[in-house]
Amino acid sequence: QLKLVESGGGLVQPGGSLRLSCAASGVASDHYGVGWFRQAPGKEREPISCISSSGASTNYADSVKGRFTISRDNAKRTVYLQMNSLKPEDTAVYYCRFASFVGDYWGQGTQVTVSS
Repeated sequence: QLKLVESGGGLVQPGGSLRLSCAASGVASDHYGVGWFRQAPGKEREPISCISSSGASTNYADSVKGRFTISRDNAKRTVYLQMNSLKPEDTAVYYCRFASFVGDYWGQGTQVTVSS
C-alpha cells in the first residue's frame, strides 16, 4: 500500500508562484510514474503533468506548459510541481497520482487559489 500526501497549496496572487509536494510513504515508490491532476469547481479532473519513474521524461498540458515544472526526488520519495506565473484559471484542487502495473494511488488533494 502506498500513501500519498500533498502539500504546498494556498492562496496566491496572479503572477505568483507555489510549489506543491507529494510525499509517498509505505511500499517502495520509485518505480511509479507520477501525474499531477487538478479539478476546478464544476469541472472534470484533468491531467496537467506527468513524470516517468526515473524522472527522465516529463509531459505537460498545453495550459501549463512553460509555467509549471514537475520533478521528483526518489531518495526523498517526493514529487514536486513548481507553478509559476499563476493565473486565476489555475484555481483548483490539485492531486498527485502514483501509477504502475502493481498499483494506482491518489493523494487527498491540496487547494490552490489564485486571486487578487
